[in-house]
Amino acid sequence: MVALVESAYRGDSSREGWTTEADLLDGQRTDAREVAGLVTAVDGRVLLAEGEDGTPPLGCCHLLRRGAGAVAAAGDGGDAYFGMFAVRPRAQGAGVGGLLLAEAERVAAVEWGARRMEMTVISLRSDLIAWYERRGYRRTGRMIPFPYGDARFGLPRRPDLRFEILVGDLSPLANRAGADSAPDRGGRRGSGDRPAQ
Repeated sequence: MVALVESAYRGDSSREGWTTEADLLDGQRTDAREVAGLVTAVDGRVLLAEGEDGTPPLGCCHLLRRGAGAVAAAGDGGDAYFGMFAVRPRAQGAGVGGLLLAEAERVAAVEWGARRMEMTVISLRSDLIAWYERRGYRRTGRMIPFPYGDARFGLPRRPDLRFEILVGDLSPLANRAGADSAPDRGGRRGSGDRPAQ
């Protein structure tokens, strides 16, 4: 997963795709320690878009469940955070990213009951922000400073980096899942009762 994320965002190999941050940042995007933490997180899940015949994964993302349980209102699974999203540069533009995002939304809404999904994107990445907007996400205008001086996030090539929070409404998916699991007139339940895979 580390190699996948690095290939999509850093160095010359990332320039084969459109998600490169090579003009904005040098250094690492992630490391084995961070990925291990994501994989083992109790309130998170890593999704992989697998390649064919044992080839390395084509894409990945991480979901974090936030505000679930006693903190959330009754019937509300809280929010989900979407991050560590990467698609191999040569697989970009083939629909892998859209499918992976759709599956992440399904997991967050249907399995966790999340009503919203948030993410952070470098505010200068207008092409990537536009891609999310076409999928229903909206800019909030809320900014988070870039962690200058922390090499875990890369080595900035510009002084004006910051993250913008984007948010997507998952309630239509969650509502549809709830309707699917409600008994029909024959007393049967819909597809929402299938166990999670």
